[in-house]
Amino acid sequence: MKFETSVLHLKNKSNRKIKSKVTPIYQTSAFAFNDLDELEGYYQGNGNYLYSRVGNPNTDELGELIATLEGAPAGTAASSGLSAILAGVLAVVKSGDHIVAADDLYGGSFHLIKEELTQLGIEVTVVPFSDAVHVEAAIQENTKLLYSESITNPLLRVENLEEAVRVAKKHNLVTLIDNTFATPYHCQPYLKGIDLVVHSATKYIGGHSDITAGVLAGDEELIGKARGKIVNLGANLSPFEAWLTCRGAKTLALRMKQQSANATRVARALKQNQEIKNVYYPFQHGEEGFGAIVTVELADSADVNEFFKELGWIKIVPTLAGVETSVSHPLTTSHRALPPEVCRELGITKQLVRISIGIEHADDIIAQLNKAIIRSLG
Repeated sequence: MKFETSVLHLKNKSNRKIKSKVTPIYQTSAFAFNDLDELEGYYQGNGNYLYSRVGNPNTDELGELIATLEGAPAGTAASSGLSAILAGVLAVVKSGDHIVAADDLYGGSFHLIKEELTQLGIEVTVVPFSDAVHVEAAIQENTKLLYSESITNPLLRVENLEEAVRVAKKHNLVTLIDNTFATPYHCQPYLKGIDLVVHSATKYIGGHSDITAGVLAGDEELIGKARGKIVNLGANLSPFEAWLTCRGAKTLALRMKQQSANATRVARALKQNQEIKNVYYPFQHGEEGFGAIVTVELADSADVNEFFKELGWIKIVPTLAGVETSVSHPLTTSHRALPPEVCRELGITKQLVRISIGIEHADDIIAQLNKAIIRSLG
């Protein structure tokens, strides 16, 4: 089936006794058994459920959905994007192992691997993934994992997934790619040879800024290990949020088509504005747009705080990907925890603004942004 169809029709027929059109919300902490024989059947793999931290029909449905959309054999859900990243990493590495990661990861991911994982005895080297020479030079005897993003946050570098796979296979490494910004609508890393694909489903998979969730897709063995980490670390997703995420995902294709087309128009318009120093958008990856984020660097003469004050109906939020256009300031939000010298090297400056493009009319988005830019100049 085409993507637009598969996102709606996960299963042909329901095997539930009560065949509701929509999967019910299994809002329960545990599942009951008639006798000890039935309980023992659970441990023998009869398909029943035991305890919602261990498994629940709603979280399983979300895992199956993301696996289907990514073209992978298996998937699993977690309490947040970072929980899913942590589970994916720990499915591959342990104390004494080494990770090579892209230096332009999302700030929260950067902090996780550089601060938290190193306290667990896991070694981490961050290098520019824009050139495979840097990646290969960082590989050690104990390296187990290569980790990057399909479209990086916030400067929107598009990862060369084929090159990452080539390097990984050459050195017998596992690859982990965060596909949050691209979504499986634009990119399916697993089908390009990536081993594990992770999403902050809080963003485009859910799509409505009303849930916090993470998902992983990959082969059965790695997903099984990741699922075990989610269970044993208590990083499970609640049934209701899993249900909401599945509901939101049904419009993923519609939303991404509109938001990406809008983003292309906004990026092109802002490139014509002489008060914008730089516009970051992956124009070369498709006429219809490649993602719904546009990042801009305002002119040095612009007052950034005034720009944010003058945004009118455009909300200022420390996240992205809802149906409404919003903006954030990476230096003081998503990348706040990074050392100042790292931000400078990456180009994350005070003048940098990340714009999450919504489904409004593109002309209105452009007009409001231009109004804020003009007023930021005094």
